[in-house]
Amino acid sequence: MSTEFHALQTQGTWSLVPSPPNHQVIGCKWIYKLKFLADGSVARYKARLVAQGFKQQYGVDYLETFSPVVKFATIRMFLIVALHHDWPIHQLDVMNAFLHGKLDQPVYMSQPQGFEDKTFPDHVCLLHKAIYDLKQAPRLWFATLSTYLKNQNFLISSADPSFFHYHKDHLHIYILVYVDDILITGNDSASITSLILNLQQKFQTRNLGHLSKFLGIEFHRSAAGYHLHQHSYIQDLLHTASMTNCKPLLTPLPSKYPVDPTLQLPFGQPDLFRQLAGSLQYLTSTRPDIAFVVNKLCQHMHNPLLLHFQLLKRVLRYLKGTLHHGLFLPKTNLLLSAYSDSDWAGDQLDRKSTTGYCIFLGSALLSWSVKKQTTVARSSTEAEYRSMAAAAADLIWTRRLCEDFQITLPSTELFCDNISAMSIACNPIFHARTKHIEVDHHFIRDCIQSNQITVRHISTADQPADIFTKSLSSARLIDLRTKLLVLPTISLREGDMVTASSTTPKSFAKAGAGAEPVGAHQNRCPPSPAI
Repeated sequence: MSTEFHALQTQGTWSLVPSPPNHQVIGCKWIYKLKFLADGSVARYKARLVAQGFKQQYGVDYLETFSPVVKFATIRMFLIVALHHDWPIHQLDVMNAFLHGKLDQPVYMSQPQGFEDKTFPDHVCLLHKAIYDLKQAPRLWFATLSTYLKNQNFLISSADPSFFHYHKDHLHIYILVYVDDILITGNDSASITSLILNLQQKFQTRNLGHLSKFLGIEFHRSAAGYHLHQHSYIQDLLHTASMTNCKPLLTPLPSKYPVDPTLQLPFGQPDLFRQLAGSLQYLTSTRPDIAFVVNKLCQHMHNPLLLHFQLLKRVLRYLKGTLHHGLFLPKTNLLLSAYSDSDWAGDQLDRKSTTGYCIFLGSALLSWSVKKQTTVARSSTEAEYRSMAAAAADLIWTRRLCEDFQITLPSTELFCDNISAMSIACNPIFHARTKHIEVDHHFIRDCIQSNQITVRHISTADQPADIFTKSLSSARLIDLRTKLLVLPTISLREGDMVTASSTTPKSFAKAGAGAEPVGAHQNRCPPSPAI
């Protein structure tokens, strides 16, 4: 606490003034947290003074609050590019990051407990810096950091504003920012070392060395690539649900829902359900194999039933059996490809379909999505077409991000297992059977015409996006999970990753290589179907 208070004083965070008669004074409190290393041992004890920002009034002591954070897809591309070029990744932590942001509205705060000024005990703190938990604090800090980096000739990515890149002649440096956590990589170690020293002098950063733990995700580097996992996070989830000693299951979702009428009653602890479901949602950042079931659970946040809690417990039992699984990012080429799928009328209540797609950079899984479609599709073709449009939209964004990483791409292959949907995408014809489809979904035709995307057919058996649209048998789940490179992480005896050549699949980007490409020439498209 003394260290934190001294840092606040050194930064000139506030000045003591008499309490203003017509202005709100917000409170503050001390919070305490243990910081852990990647191996689970205690790194340090941390105390932080936070303001009671929930008492702030809009237009009085704050205005804008939004601050961007880096997307997980950007983080994965950052790792894949660094692996491809054999670049080291450096990790920095900014100490008292928010204190570097200067307030532009007057905010008054009570003196911190235990450190009241003996001369002026009734005075209050007029804040000059954005202390933690003020509503505008993250925005002001990000503005301060981004302004500094722009002055150092870094450019902000048009695809992700938390990604900064620098290119001059043959020098390339990339920076990711997630609030006060920073990752840096590039092709010149001397320039990166100089940049780190400048950041340390400007913002009082701590150099954490090479990447090992970031945003609660553990990163294990081997000669083959990075392994991302959250097994400690899963153990905490099991403890929260009182399921530490539960029996594991092979699949996260049954093939059919139970029909017991007692399970249709409301669950008595909806807050617990929301807490666990929200935690599972974060876990999907390294466990795409549970993305579909987590999407299903999160559709019932407002009114969970006993049935939904039983399904949630089943997911936890599945995680118990796959505790040390995580997403493997191999060293690979930088060729972009995507796979889209849908489960037509899969929701038994409203018969809406589910969109699922995944994007690969080489053989590494870059991003994925599971989303319930907003309208009822009249046919499987329409449902698949909507999924293709959603995948195409994400692909266009991903291609923009690749440009910032200096990746030159040919037309990106989008694989689909529905020939009728491919025909609609390739033939710019509107007729009675397709005119009801929203116009914005037809933009995929422009992507094909401009040669940004090429649509190719893939058999359903080889479709990796199938895991994002429906419940699967254990054999099918394990097969697709392996193809997505969700693999066991650690060999405790060897201290390195278990990677056998028979375990790691070949690049899925070449799946369906013998198929006839569609979209490259209009005459090669299948004929328009009667749907």
